[in-house]
Amino acid sequence: MAEAREVEPLSYPLTAPSALEPARRWAELRETCPVAQVRLPSGDTARLLTRYDDVRTALSDPRFSREGLARPDAASVSAADAESVFDSPMARTLNAQGHTRWRRMVGKWFTAKRMTALRPDVEAMAEQLVDAMVARGRPADLVTGLAFPLPVYVICRMLGVPESDRDRFKSWSDIFLTTTRHTAEETRDAQREFAAYMTHLVEGKRAEPGDDLLTLLMTGADGAGEPMEHDALVATGQALLLAGHETTAGFIALMVAHLLADRRRWERVLADPGLIRTTVEESLRYDPNGANFGMLRYAEEDTELPGGTVPAGTTVVCSMASANRDEQAWDDAHAMDLGRRPNPHLAFGVGPHSCLGQPLARTEMQGALAVLLRRLPTLDLAVDAAELRAHEGLLTAPLRELPVTW
Repeated sequence: MAEAREVEPLSYPLTAPSALEPARRWAELRETCPVAQVRLPSGDTARLLTRYDDVRTALSDPRFSREGLARPDAASVSAADAESVFDSPMARTLNAQGHTRWRRMVGKWFTAKRMTALRPDVEAMAEQLVDAMVARGRPADLVTGLAFPLPVYVICRMLGVPESDRDRFKSWSDIFLTTTRHTAEETRDAQREFAAYMTHLVEGKRAEPGDDLLTLLMTGADGAGEPMEHDALVATGQALLLAGHETTAGFIALMVAHLLADRRRWERVLADPGLIRTTVEESLRYDPNGANFGMLRYAEEDTELPGGTVPAGTTVVCSMASANRDEQAWDDAHAMDLGRRPNPHLAFGVGPHSCLGQPLARTEMQGALAVLLRRLPTLDLAVDAAELRAHEGLLTAPLRELPVTW
């Protein structure tokens, strides 16, 4: 069994050769040091898990907790992280609700059945965005033209956020998801502004109820019809607005970029739209940078993983992207197989803290791809794939822009 080597920690996140390629160290770490010491942007150290079995275990085993990340001895991602992600007022409020109860109350509105019913609305929004993009002419940036605004429009409509306020969430989410760009004071200011906005929105829903998710939660959402408390409503609105657009926007752009980087992939799904569903799943598995940083967990006790020992009190970084390229877990792990079945990738995590909104993300990705195939069958990159650049200093690594033509 491989043990973590007591050497100078690797600087994390690991650098990749390009926006569409994995970090070169992944394969080496999976082979020789699957539980590796790394140094985070904050300067704190953690253990990086890169193999599929280890990552899946750490994300689902109760010996690795998310709640422990708020402890004083847990590693911070950045200087502001202890107050922005795991121990923020939003996180503390949601933790006080009880994670299982909160997921039950909110999760009933994110079922696959409800999201399937939402698909026509998603495609209609995508059609409008493509219309506007085409009207502006080519080349166009698919990030600003479609990938970013589509998830924003969808989650804002679900929560009843006015259209005029949509753009405000981009700056807030950038601050909350950063690893290096902002100070603790800037993060606290953004938290206060965001909380004040959501408080005002919730109070407005209470005065004038609508058919949106916040109204439904405040009028009785769990099995006994118990309404969600005011502070929890505010925190829930914040959490869903942040999680509901940034990651999905990145996934949409990266999916299209991978399909166009080798246009035989685009032609294959264009010839067989029945592959849209499996294409979305394979792009989630194949992309190495959409979930760039990975998920953090805290080891509550000494734990033996297949790849090595994790001592109690250790913060671990679960690299889902590396796990999704693990040669021991996947046939042709480094090939993008648009018809791959089964595809138990870890892009949305696994276990009790897996992404609550993954049915929505899948629906948006499928809808966006269907509309692009239908409306712009000749879509192609306007630059060489090697020229694409990812954002740096964020927990995710979305593309800065995706220049396309048709």
